Amino acid sequence: MTVDQLIGKIYNKLSKADIAGTQGKVAVQFNLTGKVTGVFYIEILNGVLSVMPYEYIDRDACVSGTLTNLEKILSGKMVPQVALAEGKIKVEGNVDKVMVLAELLKQA
Repeated sequence: MTVDQLIGKIYNKLSKADIAGTQGKVAVQFNLTGKVTGVFYIEILNGVLSVMPYEYIDRDACVSGTLTNLEKILSGKMVPQVALAEGKIKVEGNVDKVMVLAELLKQA
């Protein structure tokens, strides 16, 4: 899977979630490490979803991990909290905002 394919998959999944109730801004940048590298962000701003292949300067948090581990989290094969505890992903910044995204991904 490429970074662009992952972005499309995330957008499709989150567009099915009920993001209308998400107040304010949730902006999380993802840094892919390992064999496939890249950067993208997920932003929900006043109930509007954006998933773009760029760095997000004013982000709430940054998540780093391999494409494989992020795919496992998206598919529900890995729990984000467990991945964080086991060091499979790293989070810098506001962990609560990352958990908001994790909950939305579970809904979709």
